Amino acid sequence: MTAVAHQTSTTAPAPRSPYPLRPRQAAAPLLGLACAALATVVWSGSFVTARGLHDSVPPVQHAFWRWVIALLAVAPFGARQAWRQRHLLRRHARYVLLVSLLGVAGYNTLVNQAGLTTPAATMGMIMAASPVLMAVFERLGGVRLGARRTAGLLLACAGVALLVGGGADLSAGALWMTAAACCFAGYSALLRRRPDGLGGTGFLFTTFLVGTAMLLPAQAASLAVQGGFRPAPGTVLPLLYVGVASSALAFFAWSKAITLIGATRAGIVYYLQPVCVALLSWAVLGEHTGLPQLLCLALILAGVVLGAGSRR
Repeated sequence: MTAVAHQTSTTAPAPRSPYPLRPRQAAAPLLGLACAALATVVWSGSFVTARGLHDSVPPVQHAFWRWVIALLAVAPFGARQAWRQRHLLRRHARYVLLVSLLGVAGYNTLVNQAGLTTPAATMGMIMAASPVLMAVFERLGGVRLGARRTAGLLLACAGVALLVGGGADLSAGALWMTAAACCFAGYSALLRRRPDGLGGTGFLFTTFLVGTAMLLPAQAASLAVQGGFRPAPGTVLPLLYVGVASSALAFFAWSKAITLIGATRAGIVYYLQPVCVALLSWAVLGEHTGLPQLLCLALILAGVVLGAGSRR
């Protein structure tokens, strides 16, 4: 009896069944796609806002106050976590500085500068080229894209090319938007390589803080040369939108999407942006979108559906 009892007590427990994990594993890609779509839709309003405020708020001041508002919105959730991660953040200071420069200080300032001369719909069309750069950066990093994802990316890219070539009124702002697309693609690719332990609202708060600090010299120069803007509902409410929704909410959702599905797959969902921007610019600013543009947008949607789906 003693031997039997001893054998029973020392028997290794049976391994847990893997089946309970499958719903969570299956839900992760769906959650990633949902986060990417949420960020894309919310960011679409930023292009409309940049165009709408082009004659009332200087581009640098627009970007600066956007990130001040975003910083205040994230601080209650991320400041304490960032303090706990301070040693890790200091260890990876160069990474944090580069991410803050590309994703916070650079990207949105360039978008606002483009909004001075470029219609919102055209800005969204040019910005939709950034997923191509995301895929290139990921491929250089050793990530295999797969035939279906590559086909969807090329199809959506063809839609963007036809849209820009056939109906976009390109101006000097196209160069600013091209630079913005490069910054955003680099930012998204860097998120995929985020060091272990950095993440969540603490990392988001830190990048917002560092990016805002980077904009301080440009903000001071803008105030000295251009003067400040007059606070009014027409300026404060759009800034609240880009600060809370397009910055705090959308950047958190995009970071989550990159973690779950990668920059390339999230980038294909990002092709939805010109569709959203075209609809918003028509509804809010009265910018016209014709039948050729709608047909190209349908091509973009087809590429999104093809490329963002599962490989299986």
